Amino acid sequence: MNYNKKRWLILIASCLINLCIGSLYAWSVLSVPMAEHLSQITGMKLTARDLSIVFVIANAVGPITMITGGTINDTLGPKLAVLIGGIMFGGGMFLSGYANSVNFLIGTYSLLLGLGLGMVYGATISTSIKFFPDKRGLVGGLTTATFGISSVIIPPIAAMIISTTGVTSAFKIIGAVFTVIICLGAFFMEKCPADFVPEGYTPPSAGKQAAINKNWKEMLQTPVFYVMIVLLTCGAFAALMFIPMASPLAQNIVGMSVVSATAAVSTLALFNVLGRILAGSISDKIGRINTLALACVMSVIGLIMLYFCNKGDVVLFYIAISVIGICFGAFMGVFPGFTADQFGPKNNSVNYGIMFIGFALAGTVGPIILNKIFAATGSYKNAFLTAMVISLAGLGLTFVYRSLHKSKTA
Repeated sequence: MNYNKKRWLILIASCLINLCIGSLYAWSVLSVPMAEHLSQITGMKLTARDLSIVFVIANAVGPITMITGGTINDTLGPKLAVLIGGIMFGGGMFLSGYANSVNFLIGTYSLLLGLGLGMVYGATISTSIKFFPDKRGLVGGLTTATFGISSVIIPPIAAMIISTTGVTSAFKIIGAVFTVIICLGAFFMEKCPADFVPEGYTPPSAGKQAAINKNWKEMLQTPVFYVMIVLLTCGAFAALMFIPMASPLAQNIVGMSVVSATAAVSTLALFNVLGRILAGSISDKIGRINTLALACVMSVIGLIMLYFCNKGDVVLFYIAISVIGICFGAFMGVFPGFTADQFGPKNNSVNYGIMFIGFALAGTVGPIILNKIFAATGSYKNAFLTAMVISLAGLGLTFVYRSLHKSKTA
């Protein structure tokens, strides 16, 4: 079989599947009407803030199935992993349309959907990277970018369905349609043969390749793993601190209207996607660690701009969130290939699933710190300073990585 051509079909299927599972981010549109719906059912006054735990847990559980699903992907192949994960994801979305309490939503949206997402996301990215050893950065950028662009495309579609048929129908329709698309896409997925080499690509020598194909236990025994996972946490921290609160931030800091703040959220999402593609491609040319170091520096610059934003500084605010969005996208686009480069492609499904815990940690702790700082000071300014320090720590870790890598190859 000619995998030189077929690998592009597998990449396209992976991107389409990731676009579907990115509908997790339709939560920003679904949460308000769902809170109203549950308030009517329960007789309790619930708000979108009361339901925020649903989204937080859905984000946090992904690494669990990225790791367990990675084992299925590496042994039985991505077709089965995507099928199981797709049914879980779509089923969780569909069943959420029958929710009659917050706990019900936690069971369906947070756990079933969130765990299904992790299994699918890990399988599509890892499989694509294995088929493209010659373009790991670009492919990592494309597969994560289509997941990210969903946050721009799906919410308006969800809002249109809600306005026409109601929020419970929106969950059911999105869940049913995406279950079908993901499961059909699964049949295009194939396990990459161990001996596959793309035309025109010269792989590392057999001895060197064997030396870097570490399993998860071997990976955890290397100091560089701990540097990398903390680096990922630092790099993702600033954006994940602000993304869930982007609209309130825009209104609070520069006095934007609700409509203008929504446009700011879309801008952040678009530059996040742009960062994934650009940085992934650039990292193939200048190196992963150089790209990540540059992203850390740019993140600090963006945060300084945010710190000096005041009422009416709309242009400065837009520039700041665009820069932060690009930097976040850089980490998301580069890290799948970076992990494969460091520990080998053979076990990358499980290895990247473990590495992704760094992302989940940033997404869980970031918003908590932001809210605590705002509650204590009545301002977001100190949160920007905190994020700057963490981004600078990330920059420092890029030098630690270089030192470890140099001593390893010396």
